[in-house]
Amino acid sequence: MVQVNCYWNRDARYYKKGGWKGTKDLDGGTLFTQFSHFIDIMYWLFGDIKNIQGKFGDFTHQDSTDFEDSGFVSFDFLDGGMGTINYSTAVWGKNLESSITIIGSKGSVKVGGQYMNEVEYCHIDGYEMPTLAESNPPNDYGQYKGSAANHQYVIENVVDTLKGRTTATTNALEGLKVVDIIERIYNVRDTNLTK
Repeated sequence: MVQVNCYWNRDARYYKKGGWKGTKDLDGGTLFTQFSHFIDIMYWLFGDIKNIQGKFGDFTHQDSTDFEDSGFVSFDFLDGGMGTINYSTAVWGKNLESSITIIGSKGSVKVGGQYMNEVEYCHIDGYEMPTLAESNPPNDYGQYKGSAANHQYVIENVVDTLKGRTTATTNALEGLKVVDIIERIYNVRDTNLTK
């Protein structure tokens, strides 16, 4: 069983009138703009999903976005097991949590914190959790913060790949699969959005 929780603050400081943020055509939705990386992690670890169900609502962003600010999504993994994604950008004041909890037959793990940057629980048969280096600080955008500052690693990989020093760590097809998963979730959302 896998549970992804993403509870963030995105308010009027983020969704400013006249910009691209919050528009259906340019932003695309909460899962695309805020939480696609977490769906990417889930897909990378556990594969594709099926039997998607969800409940969605727009509780605090009716005047600033064209889409939901919160949702509960449940599904089955193609390779077995089940999962959920619970998300919101309606948290007051600041980001609350980004986490993934994995329950397996030989152990459980929770990686959490505000930016999925802390191993909060690790109990696995025959495995001892090593001491990890501290994660990078979050991106600081002034009045709000984003996920951990790791974008430079992606940029470095692109440059090094173009210069022939390494190979790409991911490919476009993997990115498109995440887009496909979000679009299938949003197909469910479009029939269930409550305001």
